[in-house]
Amino acid sequence: MLHLFNSMGRKVEPFNHIELNHPRMYVCGPTVYSFAHIGNARPAVVFDVLARLLRTHFSDVTYARNITDVDDKIISAALEEGVSCDDISARFKEAYHTDLAALGVEPPDIEPHATAHIPQMIAKIEGLIEDEMAYATKGHVLFHIPSFPDYGKLSGANPDEMLSGARVEVAPWKKDPRDFVLWKPSSSEQPGWDSPWGRGRPGWHIECSAMISAHLGDTIDIHGGGIDLRFPHHENEIAQGTKSRFWVHNGHVTVSGAKMSKSLGNVLLVRDLLCTVPGEAIRYALLTAHYRQPLDWTPRTPQAARSALDRLYGALRDQPISEPNPEDVQPIVKALNDDLNTPAAFAALHALAGQVNACPDIDRKAELAASLRHAGMLIGLLQQDPNVWAQGDAIDKEQIETLVAERSQARADRDWKRADALRDVLLTLGVEVEDKGGESRWRARV
Repeated sequence: MLHLFNSMGRKVEPFNHIELNHPRMYVCGPTVYSFAHIGNARPAVVFDVLARLLRTHFSDVTYARNITDVDDKIISAALEEGVSCDDISARFKEAYHTDLAALGVEPPDIEPHATAHIPQMIAKIEGLIEDEMAYATKGHVLFHIPSFPDYGKLSGANPDEMLSGARVEVAPWKKDPRDFVLWKPSSSEQPGWDSPWGRGRPGWHIECSAMISAHLGDTIDIHGGGIDLRFPHHENEIAQGTKSRFWVHNGHVTVSGAKMSKSLGNVLLVRDLLCTVPGEAIRYALLTAHYRQPLDWTPRTPQAARSALDRLYGALRDQPISEPNPEDVQPIVKALNDDLNTPAAFAALHALAGQVNACPDIDRKAELAASLRHAGMLIGLLQQDPNVWAQGDAIDKEQIETLVAERSQARADRDWKRADALRDVLLTLGVEVEDKGGESRWRARV
C-alpha cells in the first residue's frame, strides 16, 4: 500500500483517495518567462515518478500540471526584449516541454493555462468577497488573512515569518499587512481583462485555486510542488478554498552547497546540462536523494549518475528479454510505496542488476533482465537500447568545442557569470578548461 508524507500534519500516512480507483493530483507548474533550471526540473521528475506509481495501483489517474502564462516576471521579460507577453510565454513553454521530455517526464493528463481561466478566477474572487473573506480597494482585490483563522496551519509559520516570507507589499490601504492580492489593475501596456473591479489581471495564488476547481473538483487527493511553494503559495490556496487530502513537497536543489541565484552565477539550466549530460542521467541524479530532502548538485553528480546507469544498462546488454516476474520487481515497488523512497528503489534496482549478471540459467537470466527493465520503467529509466546507451559514453568533441567557444565569447563580453556557468557544465562532463595567453584549451579530467 502506498504511504506518503503529508505536509498537513507532518507525518507519513496511508494514501486514501476520494473516488474509487481514480486519484486526482495537481502539481504547480512553471511560470514561463525563462528556461528551466535543475531546481524547476526536480518537482517535474519527482511527481512524474509518483504519477507512474499511482498508475500501477489504480485503473484511472488524473494528473494536472498548470502553466502560469500571466505574471509580472513574464511582463518584465517581454518589456526587456520588446516583444509581447504571448511571445515570451509561448517560447518558454515550448522550451520547458522540450527539456522535460529529454528527462523522460511524461506529459500530464491536463495542462491548464492561467489565461484560459480568467472567468473562473473572477467568479472565485466574487465568491470570496461575498463571504467577506476579500475586499476591493484602489483597483485591487485583496484576501483578508484574519478572515481565515487556520491560516498558517500548513507551513506552521508565525505571523512575522508570514509577512517576510510572503514578500507582499505593505500598502497603507491594506486592512492587514499580510493580506495578499487576488486581482490587480493593469496599465494599457500590460495584459489585462475586464472585471467588476476594472481592467486588470489575477494574482498568482488565485490562478491555481481556480484551475483546480475547474478541472479536478472541490477536493483533490494530492497537491504537489516544491518546498518553496508551501508558503505562501499553498497556504494562500488553502485560504482561498483549495482542499487536498495530501500536500506533498520536494526539497530544494543547491549547487555545491549554495542556493542557486543569478547573483552567484550558479544557476544550472537543464538545456545547458543536456549539451553534455544525457537526460536520463540528469533524471537519475535528481532522484538520488529522497524527494523531501535537499539535493546538492556538484560537478560530480551527473558523472556518478551516468556511471550508475552504465552499470544498470550493462546488465541488460546482449541479454534476451522475456516476461518480468512480479516478485523480482516487488522490492522496487515496496521502496516507492514507502513515501517514494527512490534511494532504496535504486539500491534494489542495482541488486536486481547484480542478479542478472550472476545468474547462470539462460531462461531465468532473461526473466530477471525483463524484471529489471520493467522496474526501471516505474522510475522512468532503462527504456533505451543498452547498446545505444553505451555508444553515448564517449566525449562529444564537437559539443565540447562549442561550449568552450561560448565560454570564450562570454569571457570576451566580460559576462563572468555566464562563463562560470559554462565552466561548471563542462566539469559535469569531466572536462577542464585552461585559460592562457588569451586562449582557452580543454582536456578530459583524469
